[in-house]
Amino acid sequence: MTGSGPGPEGPSGRGAADDAASRGGAARDELLRVCGMTVSYDGALAVVDVSVDVAPGEIVAVVGESGSGKTTVIRSVLGLLPASGRISAGDVVFEGRSLVGLGRAQWLDLRRHRMAMVFQDTGAMLNPVRRIGGQFVEYIRTAEPGCSAARARQRAETMLGRMALPDPHRVMGSYAFELSGGMRQRVGIAMAMTFSPALLLADEPTSALDVTMQAEIVRQMLALRREEGTAIMIVTHNLGVAAHMADRIMVMRAGRVLELGPTERVIDHPTHEYTASLLASMPSL
Repeated sequence: MTGSGPGPEGPSGRGAADDAASRGGAARDELLRVCGMTVSYDGALAVVDVSVDVAPGEIVAVVGESGSGKTTVIRSVLGLLPASGRISAGDVVFEGRSLVGLGRAQWLDLRRHRMAMVFQDTGAMLNPVRRIGGQFVEYIRTAEPGCSAARARQRAETMLGRMALPDPHRVMGSYAFELSGGMRQRVGIAMAMTFSPALLLADEPTSALDVTMQAEIVRQMLALRREEGTAIMIVTHNLGVAAHMADRIMVMRAGRVLELGPTERVIDHPTHEYTASLLASMPSL
């Protein structure tokens, strides 16, 4: 699904038909479908009756304040809930297959080849005492045991170059603490995109960055969608980021979906007062 909006790669305004599709009233191509999902932690409800779908190549932003359930939604999709968490109702369907109840080996294969995740602080996920190159090569060869170290290194440098990192060879030889926050985040996105996943899940990928670097990360993610056809589900508290890059926006509060629709409609004509309050404090990108 393509469209135009703020910027050459901005969101599309698909209008009332897409709102109907969001409510299940019209047929859509589906890569991911979350159906009436409820998630609890030790019996306490964290997310209640969430339904959303993502089409191939589409960007959906999940917006809301801290504690609204945004991160729980995408961690549920990727099977990364903590031991205390479980999907207690509903279903998650990816490429026509239910993900609820998948075994460990199935999840590992899915995460390596069809889905990937970028975390809020990639630096915290990288081993501080190992160079970036060693970690990247190991990641590739674990997923593809037949890949030689030399081939994996070449592939890693190519991916770093695609993320517009200056001097990928130097980055490969660096430790995480030697890179800026924006560079670490781009390393994380490069690793996540190595196997061209159909769906990229991003948890607040710009929140720890300054405005200039936020814009750069958004540009890189839009380029990945354009070049790879990757669908993206991005969690953010920044409605400005969502408005700039998403095709549709889902607004959450207290574990429930308050609003879901095309970006232009949500931004220009919000139907819930909470969305309007977020818009009133929306920073520019």
